[in-house]
Amino acid sequence: MENPTAASKTKKPASNPATKMAIEHADDSPSAPAPDKARLAIEARAFSFWYGSTQALDSIDLKVPERRVTALIGPSGCGKSTFLRSINRMNDLIPKIRHEGDILLENDSVYRADRDVVQLRKSVGMVFQKSNPFPKSIYQNVAYGPRVNGLVKGKREMDALVESSLRQAALWDEVKDRLDSSALGLSGGQQQRLCIARALAVSPEVILMDEPASALDPIATQKIEELIYELKNDYTILIVTHNMQQAARVSDYTAFFFMGRLIEVGRTEELFTNPVEEQTEAYITGRFG
Repeated sequence: MENPTAASKTKKPASNPATKMAIEHADDSPSAPAPDKARLAIEARAFSFWYGSTQALDSIDLKVPERRVTALIGPSGCGKSTFLRSINRMNDLIPKIRHEGDILLENDSVYRADRDVVQLRKSVGMVFQKSNPFPKSIYQNVAYGPRVNGLVKGKREMDALVESSLRQAALWDEVKDRLDSSALGLSGGQQQRLCIARALAVSPEVILMDEPASALDPIATQKIEELIYELKNDYTILIVTHNMQQAARVSDYTAFFFMGRLIEVGRTEELFTNPVEEQTEAYITGRFG
């Protein structure tokens, strides 16, 4: 598979030709994912987005490999969350928005005229910055999506799906004896993992996470990061984070956004240690942002 790439009008040559060659031919390295193991899950093609007359994204070209974690970093207001919400068309709920270009999910446009947006949002789950469990029991939170979408038949099958989803979210052992208790009684970190379990219960292909640990304490944050690392074995994950250390810990690829444009994208270790763009280097070294 071709490495994710971004066209940048501000691109400068790498100061070291050997470094530049290593970045451009990263797929030749032993650590590069084999093409048959990292197909493209998502591809943005010249995608631009407006809120009314305000342009939030400008010609984004981004390839997201399957079953990898891709982190989106950049200063506040640079378009990261807008791009994330464009993938499952959450932005459609906002008045006076428009877009140009396209986003493909498994090579199929998410914006084609006959696209079933409800089915799209089942395929592309979303975990928000602030945990938002329903004011229902833990069990009912996880069962809600499968029940509404008719994904299971009978209580035994639902019980198994609820348990499986909670296990995937690393929450089962903590709540198995109180499934009928209110989800609002869980800690903040537990509520966030419950929201992840709720997203997993409808069998998505992609999980979008918008600052999923920003409101959590360090221990809860570590559990979320460990969970992300485990989930990438089965799901494609995009995570928006302002925490560059977190991006370095959990992601395989990192994309740097600035003022609505995608400045640079590459393997996380390479982007943080040998950024090609001056703007990227300035951001990750704290000179701006």
